[in-house]
Amino acid sequence: MDVPVVLRRLKMFSFFGLVLLVSRISGSAVRQIHQEGYCVWYGECGMNPGTSKPYNCFDNGPAQPLPVHDRELLVELCPKFSNGNFSTCCNVDQLRTLKTSMSLPVQFLSRCPSCMFNFMTFFCELTCSPNQSTFLNVTETKTLEKGNISVTSLDYYITPMFAEGMYKACKDVSAPSSNQKVLGLLCGHSARECNATNWIQYMGSTSNGQTPFQITPRFVAKAEPMKPLAAMTYACNQSLPDGREACSCQDCQATCGPRPEPPSPPALWMLLGFDGITVIVGAIYLAFALAVSAASVFHHYWWKPQNALDSGYGPIYHSGGSGVDGERQSLLGKFNAGCARFCFYVESYLQTTFSCWGEWCVRHPVPVLFISAIVIVICSTGLCWVVVTTDPVELWSAPNSRSRLEKDYFDTHFGPFFRVEQLIIHTPNFNETIYTTYNPVSTITFGPPLSKDLLHQVLDLQLAVENLVVDHNCHQVSLKDICVAPLSPYNNNCTILSVLNYFQNSHDMLDHIVEDVFWVYADYHDHFLYCVQAPASLNDTTQLHDPCLGTFGGPVFPWLALGGYDGLNYNNATALVITFPVKNYHHDPEKLAMVEAWEKGFLEFVSNYSNPNLSISYSAERSIQDELQRESNGDIITVLISYGTMLLYISLALGHVRSISTVFVDLKMSLGIAGVLVVLCSVACSLGVFSYIGVPLTLIAIEVIPFLVLAVGVDNIFILVLAYQRDERREGEDLARQIGRVLGNVAPSLLLSGLCEMLAFFLGGLSGMPAVRSFSLLAGLTLVFDFVLQMTAFVSLLGLDLHRQEAWRVDIMCCFKQKVQNLRTEGFLFWFFRKVFAPVLLARWTRVIVVLLFTGAFSCSIAVLNKVPVGLDQRLSMPDDSYLLQYFGNMSKFLNSGPPVYFVVEDGLDYTTVHGQNVVCGGVGCNPDSLVQQIFKASQISNSTKIGSVAASWIDDYFDWINPRSSCCRINNNGSFCNASGIDPDCLRCRPFTTAGEHRPVGVNFTHFLPMFLEDNPSPKCGKGGHAVYADAVHIGLNGTNVGPSYFMSYHTALSSPEDFTMALRSARNIASNITHMLNITGSTSRAFPYSVFYVFYEQYLTIVEDTVMSLGLSLSAIFVVMLVLLDIWSALLACLTIAMIIVDMFGVMWMWGISLNAVSLVNLVMSVGISVEFCSHVVRAFVTNAQGNRLQRAHHAVVHTGSSVFSGITLTKFSGIVVLAFSKSRIFEVFYFRMYLSVVLLGAAHGLIFLPVLLSYIGPSTRKVTVVVHHFSKLGEQDTRLDHNEPQASVGGWY
Repeated sequence: MDVPVVLRRLKMFSFFGLVLLVSRISGSAVRQIHQEGYCVWYGECGMNPGTSKPYNCFDNGPAQPLPVHDRELLVELCPKFSNGNFSTCCNVDQLRTLKTSMSLPVQFLSRCPSCMFNFMTFFCELTCSPNQSTFLNVTETKTLEKGNISVTSLDYYITPMFAEGMYKACKDVSAPSSNQKVLGLLCGHSARECNATNWIQYMGSTSNGQTPFQITPRFVAKAEPMKPLAAMTYACNQSLPDGREACSCQDCQATCGPRPEPPSPPALWMLLGFDGITVIVGAIYLAFALAVSAASVFHHYWWKPQNALDSGYGPIYHSGGSGVDGERQSLLGKFNAGCARFCFYVESYLQTTFSCWGEWCVRHPVPVLFISAIVIVICSTGLCWVVVTTDPVELWSAPNSRSRLEKDYFDTHFGPFFRVEQLIIHTPNFNETIYTTYNPVSTITFGPPLSKDLLHQVLDLQLAVENLVVDHNCHQVSLKDICVAPLSPYNNNCTILSVLNYFQNSHDMLDHIVEDVFWVYADYHDHFLYCVQAPASLNDTTQLHDPCLGTFGGPVFPWLALGGYDGLNYNNATALVITFPVKNYHHDPEKLAMVEAWEKGFLEFVSNYSNPNLSISYSAERSIQDELQRESNGDIITVLISYGTMLLYISLALGHVRSISTVFVDLKMSLGIAGVLVVLCSVACSLGVFSYIGVPLTLIAIEVIPFLVLAVGVDNIFILVLAYQRDERREGEDLARQIGRVLGNVAPSLLLSGLCEMLAFFLGGLSGMPAVRSFSLLAGLTLVFDFVLQMTAFVSLLGLDLHRQEAWRVDIMCCFKQKVQNLRTEGFLFWFFRKVFAPVLLARWTRVIVVLLFTGAFSCSIAVLNKVPVGLDQRLSMPDDSYLLQYFGNMSKFLNSGPPVYFVVEDGLDYTTVHGQNVVCGGVGCNPDSLVQQIFKASQISNSTKIGSVAASWIDDYFDWINPRSSCCRINNNGSFCNASGIDPDCLRCRPFTTAGEHRPVGVNFTHFLPMFLEDNPSPKCGKGGHAVYADAVHIGLNGTNVGPSYFMSYHTALSSPEDFTMALRSARNIASNITHMLNITGSTSRAFPYSVFYVFYEQYLTIVEDTVMSLGLSLSAIFVVMLVLLDIWSALLACLTIAMIIVDMFGVMWMWGISLNAVSLVNLVMSVGISVEFCSHVVRAFVTNAQGNRLQRAHHAVVHTGSSVFSGITLTKFSGIVVLAFSKSRIFEVFYFRMYLSVVLLGAAHGLIFLPVLLSYIGPSTRKVTVVVHHFSKLGEQDTRLDHNEPQASVGGWY
């Protein structure tokens, strides 16, 4: 206990005797008759100066008949006494006071008839019972000047059974607009701390500011001569004798039955105590490994067929027959004549066509380059109209997706969701404080940010933001110009969701205190404790009597303004949350620019705000987009260095330096640069074409496409150039014819890989994800341009460069000649592959180890496929130094509530009928599976549904508002609306106080008064006015006779991870689906759907697995079809199997490296398919089209000739550029680009250059008949094979 409290208590005890004496002099008990038929008061006399409420006149005489003209009011309030001669202990003045006092409780408790009946019984018996002297005992009176005696204190004898019955019937009643229990408003304690005793004690205490005299309850079953009140009470799940039904489930837990049980999470399939998939995959791999090992040992030691040949690699077995002739006979049995003829024509036609074309391009470089330049210029000019999509909504959701259609529907009927500017504040310098309340005396701990000194400092910050003015287009923009003001034009105050709005954003209100020399009766602590339980209250029940309702006319829910508390102990909060909702002028660019200008000023102001006691994290609606743009600009240098590194490597590696003396002639820097420019021109052309036709581009596609096309394009360049370098000019050939022949040999392979990639990407464009679709279509078109330009412009450039080299002209500086000796050497990399890599790789036990290692990695990856996380942590998309990282961290740490969710009922439901009302409302008579009830039940299992609160139901509040028992709905004689706060004798109830009047309005009555409800502002006399909360929730038809779409708002629980957001979306849709089903089976054609601002971003994760399977499956199917046409079915199967293994291993790497599956990673996976084709297709075709030897020898040939080109081309080129990405400051670049690019290059190289040759050496296809035909009858396909016999070719030198 703190020192001031101790001092006050000492003073209190010092003057105790004096106080007691004074109390005895001021009033005393009088002699009374306690028997049936006698009163303790009658009429009113005197006024309590503290509450301005009248005293009752002491009268211990018999009950008196009520005059006939006053009986209507008694029938309205206390019908129990409206029989016989209407003898009561109250007159009409007391009845009017009772009605006034009950006006606010009636608005909230009338939702539950039994609660309302018991509550009114309590006060009617107290006020008017003709037998009140049997349970009321006056303890103090006050004599007035005119001789009248006022009752100033009495004891109210009540049986515990009645008290408990009244409490239990009311304890679950809720207020739809604020989602709070009503007893939190009426009990003086939080709803969870309220009980029958302290509720009745509080209602009778003068400290509540409403009771004019002290009413002390005595909870006893017997107390002679008193007869404690034992009136009958009705449980909330009981109907009343007058026909009113039992309370609804939302207001009575007993009506609901057992609390709903959350669905059990899907059980993990277990085998032998381990993950079932892991066990099955492990068992299959173990069996496979044992079988392979056993077969290898058996073949090596016990089985050696007669047709085995000796080899440096181990036994080599014939695939049938002897050499080519044996394979020819075997293949003739496999291929019919038609297939053989087709394959021959395709192969022959492609070789002939590309040979002639290549020769023509070399002989006519000027027209080829000129036409290419014209095409490039024309296509690239479209970049002048390029449109880059930066709107996250357009980027992550398709226009025809469900979330987009529902968002458009919501925006059209209710307006776009407001923009949010938010501060999260905690303090490093303040500690918890202890506060001792006055009545009842209790000690309460308050969190550090709830210190008054700190609240004053936070209020200074809040007011500074509220008064912030920025310049925009020669105009000054303030928060009032753009904020959400729900009561405008009656109240132009901005909506500010802050705990300081409990104090009306006023320093004076925060300092308001009621105290004397003995005690602090109430201060900001008490007001805070009341407001967090009753945020919609217009008058707290402490001695402060200050309003809790925000200055903007709406409640500030504590879970939105406070953070870091446990359970419902808001006083333990460790953070304050201040939210400034701002209008979203999504379709008005000028006003939107004004809002964004203020947001920019807001961010600058907060970033420069300095207060050592405040730790502030902040965000504005534009923050994420700003930071993404800053990140993109910051990564430009990193990307340029990456591409520059690749360009430098290509320029230096493309040439083959034969000796130091020929280095300047042999370098091909100019050709390398020209080749890269050709590749980049293809990117520019495709971007330009997309811009011409008005297709917006995405930053993801623009960033990834150059990487992909450089991989494919550079690989093609290396294959073509190295094929020429390894070729020897034949007798009688000139340079043009030799280049044409080389092109004829390699172009079909380039066409094979190119068609696979193009078709794979174009089919990927069928994806419903905009980012994936945009990337796939752009990649496919870019590869088309890349292939065409390489087969035209680059071939001509290659011819020019070779002319330069043969003329001994220095690279780049072509004017200079360098005469040196013509040396012929073999390149180191080619020598390494031929002498070291291929023999070691294809050795007997190496192949076994390779198969076991790669299938083992493949098995492990399959086992973790379902464990790869889904989603994108938004923190990864921010720069390392972004202020949003602290904000996101504090959101996860402090926020206790998630974003609002709106359950929208589309047009088509007839609200003017009882049936139409019952399917949505949550009060008495509503269906147990109505919309509101289903949301209520979902909120009870929030851990699984992610629904954090009951829905704010406009229709239930409308029924309470229009109920004739309340004082809300009143009209003038001319039919105009009268506000409840006004005093006008001409204002009458909207509906008569009859049985029919108390029923819900139907037909024209429903729509006639609804606009009045939606325009009525909340007031002390009517807290049910719907303007502040529901003004935008209901769309009334143009003719005013029907209700169109409407929404019921709830809140999600705190959401921090992508899994939480996805689960919240899925759960909300399940609830809406159940609601729609309920509407349909009851005959309505309307549909319900949920909407929250984040749904458009997270909808992709509901189907990301299916989209991934479809995109990758279509890509693999396309590759298979192309290879089937240009090669054969077995080659296509083996190539697709290897590519599939690469992709599956990519998922294994993603799981191991913590890379989640999302649109960014899916784009990279689709790209990985294209790059994998480059690693595999050339090796497979080199194996298939080689007619020399058996499988092992052909695998050796493919590795040496094609593998070395692939390694020097795509592998080393990409590796040199990827390493640079590791130094990016962007987490998204480091995770989704560096890690995934590095993985696909390493996995692709390993599978294409190690696993695939080994697989081909075991089960590769035999030499096709078409290959035999081409080998024997087409000289265009001849290649020198001396390198396979250890004879180095003269034209191969340098590194490669």
